[in-house]
Amino acid sequence: MKRHTGIMVVAIGLIFSVTNIATAIEVQAKGVKTYGNCKELNKDYKGGVARSATVKNKGGKTKYKPFVSKELYDANQSRDRDKDLIACER
Repeated sequence: MKRHTGIMVVAIGLIFSVTNIATAIEVQAKGVKTYGNCKELNKDYKGGVARSATVKNKGGKTKYKPFVSKELYDANQSRDRDKDLIACER
């Protein structure tokens, strides 16, 4: 029984790895840039990147309006620290 459980865990891990690799390949194929940090992203998009035009900033007033792009936001979702669907807002 333990061997089957171990095999299942490995199989599930492989599935998640392949899914993450496929997502990264899709992002690169679309030509969507991923940024290493918010400073880099803000050089190209001063107000950050919003997932849709209808999202509201949780952090209050910002200086700049965010650029709206679902693909760009999804590629840089890890930059959205407050999870308000706007990455690197300023």
